[in-house]
Amino acid sequence: MNRRALLSVGLTLMLGASVTLAAGCGDGAGGGTGAGGSELLVGVDYPRSDTDFWNSYIKYVPQFADEADVELKTTNSQNDIANLISNAQAFMSQGVKGVVMAPQDTAAIAPTLAQLDDRKIPVVTIDTRPDTGNVFMVVRADNRAYGIKACQFLGTKLSGTGKVVMLQGGLDSINGRDRTEAFNECMQQEFPGITVFGEATDWKADVAASKLQTRFASDPDIKGIYMQSSFALSGTLQILKQRGLQVPPTDPKHVFVVSNDGIPEELKNIGAGLIDATVSQPADLYAKHGLEYVKAAIEGKTFQPGPTDHGSTIIQVREGLLEDQLPAPLVTLDGGPIAGEPTLKFDDASLWGNNA
Repeated sequence: MNRRALLSVGLTLMLGASVTLAAGCGDGAGGGTGAGGSELLVGVDYPRSDTDFWNSYIKYVPQFADEADVELKTTNSQNDIANLISNAQAFMSQGVKGVVMAPQDTAAIAPTLAQLDDRKIPVVTIDTRPDTGNVFMVVRADNRAYGIKACQFLGTKLSGTGKVVMLQGGLDSINGRDRTEAFNECMQQEFPGITVFGEATDWKADVAASKLQTRFASDPDIKGIYMQSSFALSGTLQILKQRGLQVPPTDPKHVFVVSNDGIPEELKNIGAGLIDATVSQPADLYAKHGLEYVKAAIEGKTFQPGPTDHGSTIIQVREGLLEDQLPAPLVTLDGGPIAGEPTLKFDDASLWGNNA
């Protein structure tokens, strides 16, 4: 099909899109209209491959596809919503029966979700939740809890006083907004003596490093850093080393660092004393349960809010939209409690980052 024909098909789909199907109810979940599609052909779009976390997710998907007995079509949208839209169009033409995606721009994906809905192709989103529109299931951890855990860790370690930098992700993503809002609210309510400098980075490592360097130049007495994702890890460690701040927690110059992902490098860095904590985001379980739910949708199964059989809880985010909130523990050097809440020790065998 030439480019002009593709554009014509895309416009037709856009004009015919409908959002009447309530995701999570399972009604009408079934096959796409593409010819020759396998009964369990699933399209999986990888959101990016420039971070250790997402590369780990990419590694897990084929493994769990085999376990779920589904056939895969995969694409990579490379953190670009235009690519994701194009990839979704390709999935429809290839006859997929369901789609798993992780839209990084959680607002702009709505028209594409409507197109898939109109074709009766169920969608499961992992890691992110669309701002509007419905999908069969959202599989993610509680991202507000990420921000709260980071706040409580830094607030406790700093005894409620000092300055911290929050290297935010992209605020066009529900994840970036959830983590940012929860961290700020927790600091204001529980640790009002701590000053928070929020630095928007759009999930880009070079932007994070530049803004952290600039912040240290204006406020050399920074005592805490919250990285909303491990994308900022390398740059942060380099800046701390350059400034002579890679010292043990017992040293008054120590800057407490809490990250978010639980990749192998973070766990090693906690053990080595280079960072102090991370929230382990379940890359393996995102792949496993994302594929399980899309298979269930294709088979017409339904789910309700409440506890699951895999240690999580399904909540109703809004009418017609369910979210399976997977556990994401805070990981520390000693595994001791923070603000009365348990943590896991960095070398705990249950952490996916220790088995990657």
